[in-house]
Amino acid sequence: MSKLSQKDRCLGITTAAGEDVLVIESFTMTEKMSELFTLQADLYSEEREIKPEAIIGKPVTLRVTSHDKDTERFFHGICKRFSQGPEDDRVRSYQLEAVPWLWMLTQTSDCRIFQDKSVPEIIKKVFSDLGFSDFKDELTGSYTKWDYCVQYRETDFNFISRLMEHEGIFYFFKHEKDKHTLVLADSPDAHKPCPVAAEAQYIPEIGEGKKSHGVVDWQLSQEMRPGKFVSRDFNFQMPDKTLDANATTQVKVGGNDKLEIYDFPGYHAQQFNKPDQRMGDVEQLGKSLAKIRMEEEEAAHQLASGTSTMRGFSPGFQFTLKDKEGRRTKGNPYVLTAVQHSAVQSPSYFSDESNENAYQNSFVCIPKKVKFRPSRTAAKPVIHGMHTAVVVGPSGEEIYTDKYGRIKVQFPWDREGKKDESSSCWLRVSQPWSGKQWGAFCWPRIGHEVLVGFMEGDPDQPLCVGSVYNHDNMPPYTMPDNQTRSGFKSRSSKDGSTDNFNELRFEDKKDKEEIYFHAEKDFNRVVENNDTLKVGFEKKDDGDQKIEIFNTQTVKIGTPQAKEGSQKIEIYKDRDAKLKMGNDSLKIEMGNRETKLSLGNDTTKLDLGKSETEAMQSIEFKVGQSSIKIDQMGVTIKGMMIKIEGQVMTDVKGLMTTVQGSAMATIKGGILMIN
Repeated sequence: MSKLSQKDRCLGITTAAGEDVLVIESFTMTEKMSELFTLQADLYSEEREIKPEAIIGKPVTLRVTSHDKDTERFFHGICKRFSQGPEDDRVRSYQLEAVPWLWMLTQTSDCRIFQDKSVPEIIKKVFSDLGFSDFKDELTGSYTKWDYCVQYRETDFNFISRLMEHEGIFYFFKHEKDKHTLVLADSPDAHKPCPVAAEAQYIPEIGEGKKSHGVVDWQLSQEMRPGKFVSRDFNFQMPDKTLDANATTQVKVGGNDKLEIYDFPGYHAQQFNKPDQRMGDVEQLGKSLAKIRMEEEEAAHQLASGTSTMRGFSPGFQFTLKDKEGRRTKGNPYVLTAVQHSAVQSPSYFSDESNENAYQNSFVCIPKKVKFRPSRTAAKPVIHGMHTAVVVGPSGEEIYTDKYGRIKVQFPWDREGKKDESSSCWLRVSQPWSGKQWGAFCWPRIGHEVLVGFMEGDPDQPLCVGSVYNHDNMPPYTMPDNQTRSGFKSRSSKDGSTDNFNELRFEDKKDKEEIYFHAEKDFNRVVENNDTLKVGFEKKDDGDQKIEIFNTQTVKIGTPQAKEGSQKIEIYKDRDAKLKMGNDSLKIEMGNRETKLSLGNDTTKLDLGKSETEAMQSIEFKVGQSSIKIDQMGVTIKGMMIKIEGQVMTDVKGLMTTVQGSAMATIKGGILMIN
């Protein structure tokens, strides 16, 4: 048998195996807007052992030539699969499957965070990281930057697909002889006329032996779709704000204006870190997304389908159907959304039989006036359960929060984070209690390991729900030796050591129960009504209280506004007060001072120094009927008997001195001198 050759044949294929090493017998090609195309070809070769590794991953170009040799159509892709088939004494058969370069993204997955980027910027970053550049940006819309967008355990293809579907971006492929180009688009302006097929004749009579090219079959269909889309969103920075967005269909049929789709969340407020400062952006994004959701429904309202021999038909491109009556499309252009091509080699390599219409396709299209929006088929990952993360912040800081007490974290799966203040979005911190400027508050610090949950499992909405110890951050007390202890122990910041802390600790070990307070510096206690302290009552052990103060103690009871500001002290047994050094001072600004001993003695002893008592009016000492009274007029001594004795000398002086005994006066002396 002579060497196989594809020259002058209607079908041809070029592979990495070399020219005419593989020849094509037939192929099918399925391509749709916003989907990956698949080309499957049946091949022959005189070489019996072509190695798959020589073909897989390499470019493949398939050529379809019209029988009149006027037009050529190329399909280009990357070989995904190559397999051997049966062989006979002449050739071996092979099967080849080719896909777009975009398919490679189904074979890569990642966990990473994008911040302050729009969807087009994220898509281009993904392409760039993988080294792909055969794409064309024909986007016309304005795209809001996402403050925070997470790719979590999903393929790069699923990730960019769901982002495009969310924002209404579609794509299709433009095929050339030596490459295929991905086109990103969002408006009807991207739909250029089909190459060599801008106009298609409606020729239903095409059959065997006919060489005409045109549309063989044309069918229209409509279906009812919802007439309204409403979404609501929530953002904690505007908790009282109702964030609704809605859109109404432009295609009213069958009373569909009563059919409403309601969805939550709407993702038009959660996308911003400070939506309260960007209310205009929030409202605009809400309207835009609602409109896109409505257009997504409208895109499936009216479809046309058919079969043709138009080799140039390709999704994303438009054509105009020409028919004699003009009743089918009325000259309005249609955009192809799906095309399935099929062809067989004619004549076959091993037969002289020829099929003039060896190529045909089936297609689906929509009116060009209808905006195409891709259906949301790519699922967003749902994170079940919680993650752990490490709190991060700027270098040199120990605590890093914003005005809401939010923190930044580094997830262990994030390979691109730098463990700094840019590693994540701000995360709110769950507290046991949260009111309006009251509640519980405890802020994880840089280096702490925390538990992170996700609202509705959404990777883009993390929330800190707790903290955990690890090998680097161990519990305050050795475990399990102190497993009966619980409480709160903080660390002074900045640059605090293990000796710098505040603590409230509970010890629950039987018969050693304890509540322990430690204030690293000041301890302030405010009681706005009553304060009751009981020590040792109804316990089997002694109930002692010991107070040690290193420096100064100040006790203030009552205020001028208080009705009463009293202190009462009752001591069952002894009271000892000892001043080692310094003074003891008591000042009563208004009122009386009284000391009463019901039983016992009162002793005042000064080893050194003096005792001084001073009164404005009088000082009086009384024992029974005897008294000594000192006032501003003088000193009066009264008693049943008064004895004045000076063991050496007694000196009584006065400007005037009177000594009088009503009954008798006795003056004695060894020597009595009267001057």
